[in-house]
Amino acid sequence: MRLTVFWDRMNQQFGENYAGSVAKDHVLAELDGRTIEQAFADGEPAKRVWQAVVATFDVPSRLR
Repeated sequence: MRLTVFWDRMNQQFGENYAGSVAKDHVLAELDGRTIEQAFADGEPAKRVWQAVVATFDVPSRLR
């Protein structure tokens, strides 16, 4: 998954304003207690990060 696809899905799920806040502030257990921004900074692939988002939030099937 490309980062552009990841951010497109984040924006669809949370809205453009809130997606950045979720990425910066929400700690995900599926990312070993890191935020999305921290996971990307550590080199996690976008697909794995998106899978963590799907596991944490109620993401509609069309975005999975």
